[in-house]
Amino acid sequence: MAGMRIAITGSTGLIGTALTRSLRADGHEVVRLVRRPARADDEVEWDPKHQYVDAAGLVGCAAVVHLAGAGVGDHRWTDAYKKEIRDSRVLGTAALAEALASLDAPPEVLLCGTAIGYYGDTGDRPVDEDAPPGDGFLAGVCVEWEEAAAPAEEAGIRTVFARTGLVVAREGGAWGRLFPLFRAGLGGRLGSGRQYWSFIALHDHIAALRHLLESPGPAGPVNLTAPEPVTNREVTAAMAEVLHRPALLPVPAVALRVALGEFSEDVLGSQRVLPRRLLDSGFRFAFPTVAGAIAAARR
Repeated sequence: MAGMRIAITGSTGLIGTALTRSLRADGHEVVRLVRRPARADDEVEWDPKHQYVDAAGLVGCAAVVHLAGAGVGDHRWTDAYKKEIRDSRVLGTAALAEALASLDAPPEVLLCGTAIGYYGDTGDRPVDEDAPPGDGFLAGVCVEWEEAAAPAEEAGIRTVFARTGLVVAREGGAWGRLFPLFRAGLGGRLGSGRQYWSFIALHDHIAALRHLLESPGPAGPVNLTAPEPVTNREVTAAMAEVLHRPALLPVPAVALRVALGEFSEDVLGSQRVLPRRLLDSGFRFAFPTVAGAIAAARR
C-alpha cells in the first residue's frame, strides 16, 4: 500500500483526522471529500444530501474510506434529527458507491465505517458478525447504511463494513465527554451499570482500519471492538482508577431519559460485541483491556 492515493470522507472527525495523519505519515496521498467546491489539490467536492460526488476527483484512488455521518449523540432525537442521522449515512453511502462504480478503473477497496448499533440491544449475549440485525432506530439505520453500498459491491470493489464500537479517546466522541467529568470527580455509572459497552482504543481503531485497507482478504462486516467487552460499572471503576478520581455519582436511568429522550435507550442498552473476523484476519490489539485503552487515551 506504500504511496497510494486514498480518499476519505469525514476527514475532519475524530477518526478521520487520526487516520489522515497516520496515512500521510507513511507517505500515502490522502484526498479529502469536502461539502463545498474544492480549493486545493487534495480536495474533492461532494454533496451527500443531494447525492452528488465529483467522480473525476476520485480517479486513481486505490482505496476509499467512508466515515461521514451526522453525530448520533450530538442533538436530541427529534424526528427531524433522526432523519438527518439516517439520510447523512444512507444517501451519502449510495452516492459514493455509485460514483465509484461509474469509474473505468474503480478503487480496490471501499472501507465503509458503520456501527455496532446494527445488533441492537444484545443484553448479556455475546454476538459476532454472523448475528442478525437487532431492533430499534439505529439498527434500522445500520441495515440501510450497509445496503446502500451495493453498487460498489456489484462493481467488484472489495467492500468492508467496519462496525465500530465506542472509541476510547480524549479528543472527541462519547468517551471524550467522559474524561472531563471523571477528572472533575463527577463520573459515575449510568443506570444500573450492568449494560455491556463494546469499546476500542483510538490507537487500535486506526490500526484496524489500516489493517483492513492493506489486507486482501476481509470483506463484508467486521466488528471494530476490543476482544473483552465490559459493563458500564467496570468502565466506571477503570476510569476512576486510571484517572485517580472518585466515581461516586451514579446517573439514574430516569434522569438520562429526561435529558436524552429516545437516545437514552441506546445509552442504557447493552451490546456485547466480539471482533471475530478482525482477529481471524490476523489483527492483534495493542490495548485489549478497558484500563489499557483509557491509560493510552490520557497520554
